[in-house]
Amino acid sequence: MAFTESTEILDSARESFVEGEYQIAEPLLQQYLLKNNKNPEVYQMLATIYYDRGQFNKAIKTFQRALEIDPSYTDASVGLSIILNDIGRYDEAKKVFLSAQQRLEETKKQSDPFFEQKIYQKHIELGDLYLQIERAEEALEQFLKAKKFMSHPGDTILKISQCFAKMDKIGRSVQELQAYLREYPQDNDARVQLGSYLYQMNRVFEAVEEWEKVLLRDPSHNEAQHYLQLARETQLTELATQNDRELSEEL
Repeated sequence: MAFTESTEILDSARESFVEGEYQIAEPLLQQYLLKNNKNPEVYQMLATIYYDRGQFNKAIKTFQRALEIDPSYTDASVGLSIILNDIGRYDEAKKVFLSAQQRLEETKKQSDPFFEQKIYQKHIELGDLYLQIERAEEALEQFLKAKKFMSHPGDTILKISQCFAKMDKIGRSVQELQAYLREYPQDNDARVQLGSYLYQMNRVFEAVEEWEKVLLRDPSHNEAQHYLQLARETQLTELATQNDRELSEEL
């Protein structure tokens, strides 16, 4: 296969892959491998195709082949970690992920401009998986690591506060959100969540105050409206119960 022909095949395969036309991309990639089996990108694309088809074992082996050729190939590391997470091999997934991160720290190079975003996303994915299996402490660890990669912590602060709540540390959830909102007072979603935790702690007046602040900025905020209505109905019910009790005592 001539160099020009080989390049054209890879370019066509890459274009089909990006467009999601895997049935076209796969035979082109296999054809390319007949003459050049040292390109980690080709194995990474093939592994992604296998993963999309649910051929997890084949995808794992193909991602591993890409990493054998180039251990620093971050797309392959990320893809392999995702598959291992999907099939419940969390410890292996974490090891692959941490190994990729360590290589970045050792080399101190930014050859992949999206690497930090990928690292952040992997921490989020691992954290979400830990939450799904009720391992809040491990999830919290991942979300705190993800927070370090973002200039704006809003994407992780809600998850962090959720972990503390699941660990029966709602007071800490409140502290985290209050500290965040002092710096980012316009984040309505964080303020709504703060209100919900205050409400759970029976600090109803403070909760109502937070939801009202949200509605001042966004009168159509559905979640704030719902919580505020719920709080008011609860207060009316409690007031009616108290009045009935007082009336019964008088009688």
